[in-house]
Amino acid sequence: MQYMLLIYAHEGRWESLSDKERESVYAQYRAFGDELDRSQAFVGGAELQGVTNATSVRVRDGEIEVTDGPFAETKEALGGYYVIEADSLDEAIQWAAKIPAATHGAVEVRPLVTREAEVST
Repeated sequence: MQYMLLIYAHEGRWESLSDKERESVYAQYRAFGDELDRSQAFVGGAELQGVTNATSVRVRDGEIEVTDGPFAETKEALGGYYVIEADSLDEAIQWAAKIPAATHGAVEVRPLVTREAEVST
């Protein structure tokens, strides 16, 4: 089964780090990515630009509403994601716990929906 690991952290945290601290965090993410690759659990993923570059789209009464910023006011913002292949939720949780942001933010684990037609194609 495939799971999406959504990485949430405080928006200003990254900017508050020194260059040396940022490089250390990137090294942790590279090590995590290498481990995922070796295990063949990695399906996809990406780091996202900050919420200042986000645009939210809503359709209300047939009208498109576009607003700058994330969809909701929160202290933590979605910063990136991984899509992994795991045999169980417990295995996906173990991967999520290894993501560096889990130590200061949150990682949401969510199974992807698969439809029978997609699986057999």
